[in-house]
Amino acid sequence: MSRVRLEVPASFPFSTEMTVRVTDVNYGGHLGNDAVLGLVHEARIRFLSSLGFSEKNAGGPGVIMTEAVVIYRAEAFLGDRLLIGVGVGEIRSHGCDFLYRLTNASTSAEVARVRTGMAFYDYGVRRIVPTPGAFRNALGQSL
Repeated sequence: MSRVRLEVPASFPFSTEMTVRVTDVNYGGHLGNDAVLGLVHEARIRFLSSLGFSEKNAGGPGVIMTEAVVIYRAEAFLGDRLLIGVGVGEIRSHGCDFLYRLTNASTSAEVARVRTGMAFYDYGVRRIVPTPGAFRNALGQSL
């Protein structure tokens, strides 16, 4: 099976710092794979908030995750401070990709790269809807 490759930008428009908690560590003594998605979820919420949005209102509709790709580069351990860069990649007619880089703040080692595919979602009627212009405008992208 071929390895999945994930390119992320050299710099991100938003970053936030989080500390690896005991609940993030698995039996191997390092950051667990399930915890990585939780950390990027929190980072995504912080990023959206910096734009004046939330996961339930990203310029009208909310967002819902449709897929995730995680590429592990190094271990992280209890108490490590992680710098998580967040940005938006390709914007499509009904969704977009969020890109993340997790870096150990003390050693600068890249811990993981993540992409989450997100669709714009109307939680009231429970269906996917077009990408809102307000979201594109907040990111400086034209319709």
